[in-house]
Amino acid sequence: MGRPSLAPGHYFRLLLVGYFEGCDSERQIAWRLADSSGLRRFLGLLLTDRCPEHSTLSKTRRRIATEAHAEVFVWVLRRLEEAGLLRGQRVGVDGTTLLANASMRGIVRRDTGEGYQEFLRRLAEESGIETPSREELRRFDRARAKTTTNKEWEHPQDPEARVARTKDGRTRMAHEVEHAVDRESGALASAVGEPAGPRELVCDKGYHSNATRLRLRREGVRSYVSEPKRGLWSWRGKEEERRAVVANRRRVRGEHGKRLLRRRGELVERSFAHGYETGGMRRLYLRGRGNIGKRLLIQAAGFDLGLLMRHRCGIGKPRRLQGRAAAVGAALFALIFAYRSRETPAWAWIAPCRAVFPRRTAPARRTAPITAPPPGPLILTDYSSLSTGC
Repeated sequence: MGRPSLAPGHYFRLLLVGYFEGCDSERQIAWRLADSSGLRRFLGLLLTDRCPEHSTLSKTRRRIATEAHAEVFVWVLRRLEEAGLLRGQRVGVDGTTLLANASMRGIVRRDTGEGYQEFLRRLAEESGIETPSREELRRFDRARAKTTTNKEWEHPQDPEARVARTKDGRTRMAHEVEHAVDRESGALASAVGEPAGPRELVCDKGYHSNATRLRLRREGVRSYVSEPKRGLWSWRGKEEERRAVVANRRRVRGEHGKRLLRRRGELVERSFAHGYETGGMRRLYLRGRGNIGKRLLIQAAGFDLGLLMRHRCGIGKPRRLQGRAAAVGAALFALIFAYRSRETPAWAWIAPCRAVFPRRTAPARRTAPITAPPPGPLILTDYSSLSTGC
């Protein structure tokens, strides 16, 4: 008899725990559940019940379809619509990269299946270097003009990962994701691309192309896309594309367009920070777009749930409750003190507080006279007196 199965409700709650607690892997989610009695209560587990293992969580993820994860996300969107926090008419779109669970050292050629070292050794031998050493291979690799493109290279364990350049300039295997954020409330309307039926779409210059502008114009969507510097364009035979690009340029240069672009950068980057930086998904431990998409949908649902909780009770994440107990206790004590001070002198309330929180007394002053050091060179034997406290 193996381990007990995991109910779908418990599974989705565990993924939400991963978002709110910043757990980057399923193994860390299982460890966090076993360590916290509050999370056990959240899942309805007793102290004597056995917590689910990370392998049980992985098997449950593989058995539950992506459509079920999408239904959870859609259910949260409906709650936002009921609260008046989601309209979906003005949407900002942007993309980011998540580091894949694959290294650049493991990539192989798509045509021959060679690894990078094997490929480099073959090129060196073809250039006239017989039995090259590692040092000769490194020199040869620095000297040659090299490009690592996705058309020629792939990772055998994660073929859907792509070679990408991160913000710090390094080349890594990564997955690209897109967020569509509502401009009015900041709610995450879609975590897998553009939403359906927006009236205005705000994007950065990475989305600027004639085909995109023409498609949005035909769909009746007003686009506000930053235009990159490209010099002179040839519009011969492309009159409809020219009209779409010129109209987008006129809207972007207006005051309303500039305000929308500033708002887009604020809201979309906030969703990236909550979902991937504090949410623990900037570095992936899953492989395959299907598995990653399931986790992304629940991360987006957790982000929208945080927005709904912040709207109703002023707190978007359970972490913020950690300091609220002390703040509430201090506020109650101050209220009681203000009420009783009308009848009782202040010193009667200060004395018990000093008994609980004693005042720090200053060290006794030196009463012995300070003598002058003896003549001659100063020799320090106790180096602890030179400590700066760093």
